[in-house]
Amino acid sequence: MADYKKPDYWQQKARKEGYPARSVYKLKEIDEKFDLLKNSRSSRILDIGAAPGSWSLYVLRKMDAHSEAMRGFLAAVDLSPLSREYDKGLFDSSNFFFIQGDITSAVIRETITAKGPYSTIISDAAPATTGNHTVDAARSLGLAEEVIVYAENVLSSRGNLVVKVFQGGDSGALLKHMKTLFRTAKSFKPETCRSESVETYFIGLEKR
Repeated sequence: MADYKKPDYWQQKARKEGYPARSVYKLKEIDEKFDLLKNSRSSRILDIGAAPGSWSLYVLRKMDAHSEAMRGFLAAVDLSPLSREYDKGLFDSSNFFFIQGDITSAVIRETITAKGPYSTIISDAAPATTGNHTVDAARSLGLAEEVIVYAENVLSSRGNLVVKVFQGGDSGALLKHMKTLFRTAKSFKPETCRSESVETYFIGLEKR
């Protein structure tokens, strides 16, 4: 069994560059490959499953490169709080909103919807794992389906989506559904994912 507690190259790199988790490089790779956040200065972006905050920090740092008048807006949600170890005040920015709670909650859904619509939705959300692949894949799929509901309701026309999914179960059916919602939908596994990991990302480009 892999020792995930021992920092690997990507974890060490993340800490050195001021991110709480190695997952930031997965988003960076997706962004660079699919030009996902090219209009970050004018975008409204939603980060679902944001904790500990690496993806939100990546987006905010891209936005922060622009003048205050040209920055976009980022909303984020997670069951857990964000880490404040590396944000250097970015999580206090006027163009950032975080709410802690369950994305299936009516109150959370209403709050997030009120901040939209969004030009991009990103989600690295994952369920609490049991070690049973069948159970974990089913839980991951259920979570991804909830993210898709958000995409259907608050993602703008021609908007983009990134959602994490554990391979297995009916994940193929979810991708097929995404192909009806987006002009382009595909599966992509960043090189920074651990080789033994079953996670992949479904990319939806240009919502119909």
